[in-house]
Amino acid sequence: MDIFKDILDLRLIDYVDVVLVALLLYYVYKLVKGTVAINIFIGIIIIYLVWKLTEFLDMQLLTGIFGGFMKVGIIALIVVFQPEIRKFLLMVGSTNFNRRRKFLKQLKFLKTETNDETDIDAIVSACNKMSMSKTGALIVFERNNSLDFLSSSGDEMNIKVTQPIIESIFFKNSPLHDGAIIVNNNIVKATRVILPVNNEKNIPQRFGLRHRAAIGVTEKTDALSLVVSEETGHISYFKDGEFVVFEDANQLIAMIKNDLS
Repeated sequence: MDIFKDILDLRLIDYVDVVLVALLLYYVYKLVKGTVAINIFIGIIIIYLVWKLTEFLDMQLLTGIFGGFMKVGIIALIVVFQPEIRKFLLMVGSTNFNRRRKFLKQLKFLKTETNDETDIDAIVSACNKMSMSKTGALIVFERNNSLDFLSSSGDEMNIKVTQPIIESIFFKNSPLHDGAIIVNNNIVKATRVILPVNNEKNIPQRFGLRHRAAIGVTEKTDALSLVVSEETGHISYFKDGEFVVFEDANQLIAMIKNDLS
């Protein structure tokens, strides 16, 4: 009866507090899901629940041990979850602006047709052609996280995506072929972009700087990356800092479209 009485005595702000904590845990779980950090996240939740249980049972020694661990452990968490924290802050900082931008686009009702959907078929076709000629390429798809801080390191482009455009950018004698291109809403925003390179993850030696750059940008943001190897002509797809396996071009197209939607 006392428990029900305590529940009834809760204020509205207490219910809001519980809902916000639940949402925060959900988004943190969604952020680290599929990465090595998910095991650490689950371990922390278990330790926290055990700490609260020992505190409830008035087990003072264990409460002190777990309490000390939780207080000191926050510093270790910042170190361990540094990539995820950075990605989370980027997501929080950029999502509202992107949603506002999309809302403003919807207000432009005077335009009879709008086609902001990226032409993935043309991009993958260009990658297949570059694969046959072993032309290296690195294509980054911007999603919720703004990549303007990376675009500024290259040359502003703002040209519509077509297969000939993609192929001409990465043509070996082109002055624009070095570095990555950033694509958003069927527009090549920038070329010759310098991306953060991942030096920590162990990847096969046959993969070079393009692949490490693709891993780095998809780890630090929610972007997607396509890489055409200059050595083997192999096409690689990256999401959340990981290789994504696909069987053929049709499956790759479907996966990218699904991830961008």
